[in-house]
Amino acid sequence: MFGLASFIRRNYQASYPKEVPKHGTAIRFGLLGATDIAPLALITPAKTHPDVIIAAIAARDRKKAAAYAKKYKIPIVHPNYQALLDDPAIDAVYIALPNAYHLEWATKALEAGKHVLLEKPSVANAQEAATLFRNPLLSKPNSPVLLEAMHFRFHPAWQKLLSLIDQESIFEAHSTQHAPKGLVPLYGNVCKFKLAGGCLLWFGTFNVASLRQVFGAEPVECSDASCDRVPPGNDQEIDRAFSATWRFINGAVGSIEVDMMADGGYSWPLTSEIPTIALPKLTIKHRDVVVEGDLPSDQEHTVTKTVTMWAWSFPFFYHRIDVENKHVVRTRLDGKTVKEWSEIAYVKDYAGDSGVDSWTSYRFQLEEFVAKIRSKPGTGVWVEGEDSISQMKMIDIAYTKAGLPLRSSSAKS
Repeated sequence: MFGLASFIRRNYQASYPKEVPKHGTAIRFGLLGATDIAPLALITPAKTHPDVIIAAIAARDRKKAAAYAKKYKIPIVHPNYQALLDDPAIDAVYIALPNAYHLEWATKALEAGKHVLLEKPSVANAQEAATLFRNPLLSKPNSPVLLEAMHFRFHPAWQKLLSLIDQESIFEAHSTQHAPKGLVPLYGNVCKFKLAGGCLLWFGTFNVASLRQVFGAEPVECSDASCDRVPPGNDQEIDRAFSATWRFINGAVGSIEVDMMADGGYSWPLTSEIPTIALPKLTIKHRDVVVEGDLPSDQEHTVTKTVTMWAWSFPFFYHRIDVENKHVVRTRLDGKTVKEWSEIAYVKDYAGDSGVDSWTSYRFQLEEFVAKIRSKPGTGVWVEGEDSISQMKMIDIAYTKAGLPLRSSSAKS
């Protein structure tokens, strides 16, 4: 009962936080686009940050921008994106436009001297990522801050997971995510190739990032990749679901399984088209470790660690980390099992060392973004530009392996 009460309290406070007084020198954000994700990703987290004000918005449809501003109490509505960037009172921008517009508007924002919180995926392909994150403007003194908003990495639960694994001993990791059928409309931007849509790039980018973090390395190759395309009659260059396997150093293997229109998977009859409800799951298996102990000389004791994180991509809502150590005593000669047992620990971490348990991963991310702008130390969690470039390289090789064309920013805003 206490666990349920805590769950309800945390999520209520995360959704309806008490707004704190703002500093006179607070960072003034402008929103590019009247997007569905901005309330969760920035507007609500900003309420509890004394150094952040959501000051302005611009959208292609000014009436939509005005209605959005009224709903979320944003004081200024600019007639277009460039007008917002030209506003000297705006310090930073949040960009959650369709993927095909990220490179153009992130670059223009940097040229206007604005800090940029850029929704994932950063851009449409690795070449564009290199163009953006190696922009000479970013290497100048007092340059703007640019961050790809890979929010889950900033949550204490994810950092706790990383502390519980031994990267050099991992031989297999599998990352899954399923959005129930009906959540993503076929007519939406994610299902348009000209807007750099697709399941892997939009949804699976989290899974790719999870593998790169778990292994702490880049893959040697993409050994296998396949996809299910959206139904006939729709853009056939768009992947609805995607599976891929990459080979890492020391023979380790990482794989993902993602579906943004998932159905079925239930054990009951007549359920094949019912939307799938499943928590994101990340399973990390380590190699056997020999344990020294007081055993007969013809026996060997090994321990195999498996770490599983449930709901890893949105850990603020709920998560659980299962740490299982499986012990086996075998005879050395023929490998016959003499004895086996398991030890399991369940770990959670909602607040970390300096946060609040009702903070979302977006709120923790905002804390680090502001700290970087203010040249404060923060926690050390960050997504470097070269990291974002490597992220897109790993996605590109998977699309190529699956026989799909790379996405690009060919669309004009």
